Amino acid sequence: MSIVKRSNSKFWYIQFQMNGHTFIMSSKTTNKRAAEQMETEWKAKLHAQNFLGHRPPVTVGEAIKQYCESKTGTPSHAGLISSARIVCKIIPPGKKLDEITSHDLEKVKRVRLASGVGSQTIKHNLNLIRGAIKFAKRLGYATAEVEFPSIALGRSPLRYLSVDEETRLLRELEPTRVGSGLAPTSQRDVETMRNVQDAYDLVVLLLDTGARYSEIANIEWRRIDLETRTIHLWRAKVKNEAVLYMTDRVRRILERRRQESTGQHVFLNRKGSARGYATQAIRKAFRRAGLTDCRVHTLRHTHASRLIQNGMSVYEVREVLGHSDIKTTMRYAHLEARQVTSRARDVINRLNAREASAEVATHGQ
Repeated sequence: MSIVKRSNSKFWYIQFQMNGHTFIMSSKTTNKRAAEQMETEWKAKLHAQNFLGHRPPVTVGEAIKQYCESKTGTPSHAGLISSARIVCKIIPPGKKLDEITSHDLEKVKRVRLASGVGSQTIKHNLNLIRGAIKFAKRLGYATAEVEFPSIALGRSPLRYLSVDEETRLLRELEPTRVGSGLAPTSQRDVETMRNVQDAYDLVVLLLDTGARYSEIANIEWRRIDLETRTIHLWRAKVKNEAVLYMTDRVRRILERRRQESTGQHVFLNRKGSARGYATQAIRKAFRRAGLTDCRVHTLRHTHASRLIQNGMSVYEVREVLGHSDIKTTMRYAHLEARQVTSRARDVINRLNAREASAEVATHGQ
């Protein structure tokens, strides 16, 4: 029997090889005998499918769930869970996996483009579906033959906010603002007031920390130390931790939120748990501010660009952003080069001025 326990799960996992393929699935039970029975039944089912060609159906939601479970403990797991929530809002999770069409995949691409996300994010969403289909096929389920839409990933010019653009954005997020469907503050319900304040606070934290959206949106209070003014940031994407020091405005926001907090997370959703992926208010603020070519990740670019423009090296910024590969940080290298050539100009100007002064002094004698 191939029943194993994983350190990150209380359930038994079924793991075995058949016909050159490895099959892995959580039994969703802590009972080893029950898990062994499931393994026996699974192997029998796979054997029958190989000889009789019968493949049982599985829903899109269940196929995606099983695929995500197979990636538990990997760096990509958190991203897959987030992507799964989004995909299942576009493709009905109850739909049979062998009934999805290329049109469904085009719809995912179209809806995500309309929401303003980048091409790389859309590619992640589609890769989740691709992975779920391949995994379900390996498990013996009926799957559809579909053609995935192409996604152009051409690198666009680096976009970051100027100081004036940041001011415009924060003005559109100001919690006391009126208009754009917002009633005066005295007439707002509690949920509206919370959402408006959260969007403003979240953007300031992203601007001043350079963290990824999910790292701040889902951060817990246990990672915030107001006494030392530090944020112990866990970067799930690259599996490392960083200690960030709070700017003055970040400290003021966190002190206020700590006094008002009722949960273990800094930012909460309606149910009182982690905020999750909810960026609509921020994207709307970008549009109201006339920054239609910006997205949430622009805030991270803005932080990095300002550090480079004010004397920090690419290697130092890599540590701040938590990039696992310096190649990712090198997209900011041209900003560093601009600062270097600017300083070179200043050095030459000082030398030229010194030589001119010396020449005047010599001729004056």
